[in-house]
Amino acid sequence: MKSAVVGDDKKAWYLIQCKPRQDERAEENLLRQGYELYRPKLHVERLMKGQRKEICESLFPGYIFIRLGLLDNWSPLRSTRGVTKIVGFGDFPLAVNDNLIDQLKLHESEPGILPAFSVGDKVRIKDGPFSELEAIFLAADGSERVILLLNFLHRQQRIRMPRIAIAKA
Repeated sequence: MKSAVVGDDKKAWYLIQCKPRQDERAEENLLRQGYELYRPKLHVERLMKGQRKEICESLFPGYIFIRLGLLDNWSPLRSTRGVTKIVGFGDFPLAVNDNLIDQLKLHESEPGILPAFSVGDKVRIKDGPFSELEAIFLAADGSERVILLLNFLHRQQRIRMPRIAIAKA
């Protein structure tokens, strides 16, 4: 790849496109070669063979961020197993803003940690058939779902819904 600025070796983040379902393989091979990488991960709960399991998957499947200077050796990237190409415009790689990487690292989810909801908190349902109703947060049901207590038809009902469908009241 050609460099846009010659003589400046300030390191920046770039985006690498990986072969389908080979993010981990590309990451492993690039780390072995000594590159500085960042692959944002998301901890999610999936139903596998009838059981709920928490797994870690890429936030951006098929992509990995790499930190390089323009004077670094870029040529091994093309032949690294799992790597397709460096994302760019024509022959020029496009740098990713450092603030974006910082924000991703700040907000990257960790296993077992839910946002600031405590038992008894009033929440507002944002999506779904109960949209705009208020409920009470009872518990987390894995990393993606919550259990709420909803006053509906003059009865208190326990409901389960996606964590992203609620906000603090």
